[in-house]
Amino acid sequence: METIAFRMNLNRGQTEEYKRRHDEIWPELAALLKDSGVSDYSIWLDEETHHLFAVLKRSDDHRMDAIPDTEIAQRWWAFMADIMETNPDKSPVQVELKKMFHLD
Repeated sequence: METIAFRMNLNRGQTEEYKRRHDEIWPELAALLKDSGVSDYSIWLDEETHHLFAVLKRSDDHRMDAIPDTEIAQRWWAFMADIMETNPDKSPVQVELKKMFHLD
């Protein structure tokens, strides 16, 4: 298992809507993530900057690279595009974060 983290940007005033949408995550999206080798996925909000901090574990044989090509991921990105910073293809702008410390 590998743990990775990344940052995304939430539009101001969209905290409650972002939370609501994730509280009601589509079952087929959750299944896609799990089937792709993703587990223990959390997203945290820095309320001062509106940065979203995501951390997840992925299996050694994960298939995360194929997720963007799926219809469900494309629909989710379009659904979320009005409340967060996105790329031209509607995928969320993500900045990989470098691990600086870990304590088991």
